[in-house]
Amino acid sequence: MRKTLFAIVVLVLGLGAYLLRTPPPTPARHATVPRSGSSSVSAAFENHSDGVEVQGEGAVARILPDDSEGSRHQRFLVRLDSGQTVLITHNIDLAPRLAPLTIGDRVAFRGEYVWNPKGGLIHWTHRDPAGHHEAGWLKRLAR
Repeated sequence: MRKTLFAIVVLVLGLGAYLLRTPPPTPARHATVPRSGSSSVSAAFENHSDGVEVQGEGAVARILPDDSEGSRHQRFLVRLDSGQTVLITHNIDLAPRLAPLTIGDRVAFRGEYVWNPKGGLIHWTHRDPAGHHEAGWLKRLAR
C-alpha cells in the first residue's frame, strides 16, 4: 500500500511539474525577418526585434573606441545602403580584430541583432567557443 501511494505521489508531482513548466518564448514577431541581406537588419529594426540572426553589408561610418569592460569589443558604426546605421560590437577576445579599419571601408557581417532606437546593434560576429550560439562573421569587402 505504501509503495502504491508513493508511486501515485511521484506521478502527481511529476505531472504537476510538467504542466507548470514555462514554455520557451515564441519569437512570433520575428518570423517575418529575412535571414540575409541588409533588408534583414531593416526589418529587425522596424519590428523592434531582439535576438534575431541577420546578415548585411554597408560602409563604415564611424570608428568608436573599444569597449574594454568585461570582454573586449571592437566597435564601429556601419551605414547600410538603406541609410540606416547599425553598431557592430565585435568580441576581440574571441576573434581577431577587423583591422586596419577606416571610414568608408565596406564590410559584410552576420550576427545577432539587438534593437535600440538608434538603429540597433549587431554582436556575436564570431563563433561561439561553447557551441551554443549560431556562428557569425565579419569581413572587409573591396571598396
